[in-house]
Amino acid sequence: MRIMPKYLPNHKFLVLLSGISEIVLGIALCFNSSRAFAIYGIIAMLAVFLLVHVYMLSSEKAGAGIPQWILILRIPLQFALMAWAWLYL
Repeated sequence: MRIMPKYLPNHKFLVLLSGISEIVLGIALCFNSSRAFAIYGIIAMLAVFLLVHVYMLSSEKAGAGIPQWILILRIPLQFALMAWAWLYL
């Protein structure tokens, strides 16, 4: 919860929503009829999660003691994961 940016409301609800979305999108990947929808959804979630990664870089408390070089490395990794997902469209 502490990694959620302060400007986002209802942290607990958003964490629950993202977890449920990840499960639903993961299941949707298993079916040809919903695979494209799931891939777009995963790419959108990875884009939204960039907010969390930037917030973790900007707040020592949110960084949770993770070395800064790892926090920095996570940002280009998000873009790589989005590109990887895009390849499966």
